Amino acid sequence: MPLLPALHRIGAPLLTAAPLLSAVLLLGAPPAAAADDPGWSAEPAAGRPGAPARPYFYLAGTAGTVLEDRLALTNTSDRERVVTLRGADAHNRPDGALAVSADGAAGEAGSWLSFGPDATVRIPPRTRAVVPFTVSVPPASAPGDHPAAVVATEAGREVAVRVHLRVGGPTLAALTIEDVAVRGAGAATVIAYTLVNRGNVALTPELALDADGRLGDLPARAARALPVELLPGRRVELTEPWPDAPAFDRVDLTLTVTAPGAAPATATAAAWFLPGSAATRTGAGLLALGGIGAAATLLVRRRRARRERPGPEPETGAGVHVPHHELTGATR
Repeated sequence: MPLLPALHRIGAPLLTAAPLLSAVLLLGAPPAAAADDPGWSAEPAAGRPGAPARPYFYLAGTAGTVLEDRLALTNTSDRERVVTLRGADAHNRPDGALAVSADGAAGEAGSWLSFGPDATVRIPPRTRAVVPFTVSVPPASAPGDHPAAVVATEAGREVAVRVHLRVGGPTLAALTIEDVAVRGAGAATVIAYTLVNRGNVALTPELALDADGRLGDLPARAARALPVELLPGRRVELTEPWPDAPAFDRVDLTLTVTAPGAAPATATAAAWFLPGSAATRTGAGLLALGGIGAAATLLVRRRRARRERPGPEPETGAGVHVPHHELTGATR
């Protein structure tokens, strides 16, 4: 397969940068503002003339196969651009956002990408370069999703284009929800929790919330999509705003997370809500504990007093019969 980039001159009417940038999926970085046009873009090359733009690469094959695709680099500026290409592993940051490995591929799917001699591409002004690349899936690769990205770098700016790579074989969709806790107070109350993808495919989870108060039922929240794509083997720490949390109650929370193909996962937590400031809530809690302690101390003292109180002594005066004990074997 030829590895030299195919260069195509683009005319002035096609030099609007915004539509090109909209097709690029940046991992862990916001899109460039229109006033700060970087002058070049990277995106998957169209599969055929006239085909719609692809927002990412999707490749599938069995272990031991070599897959092929093409990257389009477009220089919309009036000067030459020198773009360096590399493969990278994709992962979730702790907050759930997608990111790529900063120091290249760390032995996962990113290291399977190869650009041959075209890792550095010189793009003349107002020109589009189409660069082929290969993905060599190792023979011992596990089935399921292997997230990766093509990273293009020029003058300190990086653009990462997602590579959805699936290796054939049995797939498992499974997730758990852990470490549920309530934080904050009033309108700033949030429910913190951790999601863990325990399967081998990427998941798009939904969260439902049920709250049961001692002073009455609280409104439940129907399942809604979470703004996160949970990659295989990853865990993310998320928070759910709860601005309508009760001011005074003890609440039992049940969080239920679902995802296509996965069994629902649930987790519970209990939380006290007391009115007033933090100092007031702390004082009220200490007062309640003090009252409980005082009651327990009084109960112990009463029980001890009952055990130590002497019983009534027998009377030997009138009206009391004292039995006469007869000694056997003695003469009268």
